[in-house]
Amino acid sequence: MRRLRPDEPLAGALAGGRLGVGPVAFFVLAAAAPLTVVAGVLGTSFGVTGAVSLGLPVAFALVGVVLTVFATGYVAMSRHLPHAGAFYAYAGHGLGRPLGVGAAWVSLVSYNLLQTALYGVVGAAVGPLVQDAAGVTPPWWAVALAAWALVAALGVLRIDLNTTVLAVLLVAEVVLVVVYDVVWLAGPGHGPAWSMLSPGALRAPGAGGVLAICVLGFVGFESTVVLAEEVVRPRVTIPRTTYLAIGVIGVLYGVSAWAMGTAAGTDRIVEASREQGPDLVFALARARLGDGAATAGHVLFATSVVAAMISFHATTARYAFALGRERVLPAVFGRTSRSGSPRAGSVAQSLLGLGVIVLVLACGWDPVLGLFYVGGVSGALGVLFLLVVAAASVVGFFARDRRGEPWWHCRLAPALSVATLGAMLALVVGNFAGLLGVPESSPLRWGVPIAYLVAGTTGCGYGLVLRVLRPQVYAVIGRGAKAALGTAAPGTDRPRNRSPYATLEPNGPLTEARWER
Repeated sequence: MRRLRPDEPLAGALAGGRLGVGPVAFFVLAAAAPLTVVAGVLGTSFGVTGAVSLGLPVAFALVGVVLTVFATGYVAMSRHLPHAGAFYAYAGHGLGRPLGVGAAWVSLVSYNLLQTALYGVVGAAVGPLVQDAAGVTPPWWAVALAAWALVAALGVLRIDLNTTVLAVLLVAEVVLVVVYDVVWLAGPGHGPAWSMLSPGALRAPGAGGVLAICVLGFVGFESTVVLAEEVVRPRVTIPRTTYLAIGVIGVLYGVSAWAMGTAAGTDRIVEASREQGPDLVFALARARLGDGAATAGHVLFATSVVAAMISFHATTARYAFALGRERVLPAVFGRTSRSGSPRAGSVAQSLLGLGVIVLVLACGWDPVLGLFYVGGVSGALGVLFLLVVAAASVVGFFARDRRGEPWWHCRLAPALSVATLGAMLALVVGNFAGLLGVPESSPLRWGVPIAYLVAGTTGCGYGLVLRVLRPQVYAVIGRGAKAALGTAAPGTDRPRNRSPYATLEPNGPLTEARWER
């Protein structure tokens, strides 16, 4: 048998022990993309949702509290079930294997939408910089292809190399957003817009759309548990980074929405957003800090989009890996490169991104509104649905055995999360047309929610098919790294697979072994 190098990952397993609190925090906050949300989402949403968007600061605080309660059960379950396909594994263990496969299908659709949607805005982020430097504006698709190539290359490298890149980009953009906020709040002679902090600001029609925008802003925090197999001390690292991500996102975006309303004026912010879109943020910065601050914002807006692409790409590839490792997807997706990255899942995700760029170009769609905004909001809807499923899964997982967890973590908080997140989901679906900025008669109004329903139902059906036709695969759904030892016969833990896998003998070296039939 061949002895593996100390840093060589197990076959069928991700490279473990490489990430601490800092790198994981950078990874998930990069997915949240601070400057992309402030410029691309907040800058557009004021105009799309109208006067009710003045309640964004309150809405971010409300969603932050709801997600903090949700996270108590979410991270408690991660201590007992570290898995690269978190929603898939949680639903499989808490609600049943077929529902786990259904959640996996919804996860793949959601995260692919979120990742590919970013190709629609990267051109708008980079274009002004090239225009200022060279006097020409490149076509959006040329910029998107350049970003695609970078993300595809980084996707097959070591995860800790990716987090190094993300750390540099994230710190710079957070500092810039904080500077913008301070100047915007301190600048106007009439003082901060205190009316935006009143809960009454959310009473106008369309509040569900505003809540969905806030959910979109928080998307990324849930990916901490996706990295549970790759972190140092996961029982400590995952909870810390999850709560840190929720806190930073809630405060940063809530304050930024308030500061933008203050700088533009609550009576002007909606009209200004409709006129300028993502450029609103940089126009406000230029008016108070000069051209240099606006240019720095454009640069970091571009890098923020790329950082979010890298993070969502990694999350999506790990979901594909988790499914391939357990043979729910073809086995090739369960293989890793020498760096420990999910190679096949990364390559597949890159090919899909290329296809989306070509499709949008061929159809002549608006890349910012048609791809970025619609795709991003649609992806956020899927994540919100998955959060409800995850909360219910926590309830089911701890129903008979608390596994030493506090009652609040495993019983009360998850039950409250099912109720609050479920109500939030109902509000979002009910106001989805206004959120997308389309009429009620638009096919997108019900097409997107129905598409998720079809994806989840199809996944559940496929899980039932596996139970009948491939019971060996069905038996290991949600087992994670244990499934890499082979496919267990139904009702047993005895691996039975022809393929070689690496295993770790107690107190012994890493070796490569073969399970016999």
